[in-house]
Amino acid sequence: MPASDTPHTPDALDALPAGVERILAPNPSLMTGPGTNTFLVADDTSGAVVVIDPGPDIPEHLQRITEAVASHGTARAILVTHGHPDHEEAAASLRALLGAPVYAWSRAGVAATDVTLADDAVVAVGKRQLRALYTPGHRFDHLCFLLEDADTLFAGDLIAGEGTVVIAPLEGDLLDYMASLRRLLVLDPRLILPAHGPAIVEPRSVLEYYISHREARERQVLAALAHGPRTVVEMVRVIYADVDADLHPVAALSVLAHLQKLEREGRVHRQAVDDEERWSLGA
Repeated sequence: MPASDTPHTPDALDALPAGVERILAPNPSLMTGPGTNTFLVADDTSGAVVVIDPGPDIPEHLQRITEAVASHGTARAILVTHGHPDHEEAAASLRALLGAPVYAWSRAGVAATDVTLADDAVVAVGKRQLRALYTPGHRFDHLCFLLEDADTLFAGDLIAGEGTVVIAPLEGDLLDYMASLRRLLVLDPRLILPAHGPAIVEPRSVLEYYISHREARERQVLAALAHGPRTVVEMVRVIYADVDADLHPVAALSVLAHLQKLEREGRVHRQAVDDEERWSLGA
């Protein structure tokens, strides 16, 4: 859900490290913000280039990617952070244009995958290295990529340049997501480049906000259950009373994600009552 108080800083023109280029896909929407960021990482001494998140299969976008790759050298790999269409839809088309293999966590997540990546696997970009970090939560197959020489993290949808990230059951898992956020907090990168929105030039403060925001929302969910069983819709009306009702369906996904996390932790339980699923405190 968008959050106006998120402590994100404006995108500085010089925020991108040397050899990194961003190509914004023309797919803006409520869920994608200004569009999907496709990133190029180049080692200009060797002419090696890697593409991160090819994005939607839009000819105009593919042309811009291929032209940008050609300006640096030759594509060695196409990396996909996770299998949502706005990130991976163009993978097969771009592979045909560039002759480069597609790397992802799994073929179950990204059908066009040629090479699967384990946690901590390294992808060479000439003399540079991108390290794959398995960071599930937004989706089961989510990867981030750390450009080690620049201490820069390509975060996919784990974190956004503006607002917060929707964790949508059944694909999303909030317990895993919180663990992934805390992993990044320990990693403490210098710069985060998300797949949507501007660069994050103060990663620690934003990651701390993301964690505290979810913890605060969890407290609201527990408070909503303090006076007896509730449905998700009933909880949304209370927790998101100051949010436009048109956004309540998205808010319901967030509440359900919190409930499923609490259920995994044995802190709430659900039961069917009069054809409705109601949630209560306790195991």
